[in-house]
Amino acid sequence: QVQLVESGGGSVQAGGSLRLSCAASGRIVRINGMGWYRQAPGKQRELVAHISSDSSTNYADSVKGRFTISRDNAKNTMYLQMNSLNPEDTAVYYCAGNIGWRDYWGQGTEVTVSS
Repeated sequence: QVQLVESGGGSVQAGGSLRLSCAASGRIVRINGMGWYRQAPGKQRELVAHISSDSSTNYADSVKGRFTISRDNAKNTMYLQMNSLNPEDTAVYYCAGNIGWRDYWGQGTEVTVSS
């Protein structure tokens, strides 16, 4: 069984930074694409950033230039560096990964940005 565990969420003031981590554990054969999603209260879950197995990246327009997604394949870990946070970034952030050609989700980590 494969597990994804997020960490690094918390509360921060507008303009601040946070770094989220997503560690994969278990029977990992191959990690393909991975991504960060978020769901704000009363809104649908949305893709924030995606990183493929060759480390090519894509970002939602709302976070371009502020967030950076990366991965460390040796550690089976993905990161999301979030800078210049604003209250609109408040949400539960989930990591997702296609591992061994199956999709897995983490339990989520909460990010709260106050003005």
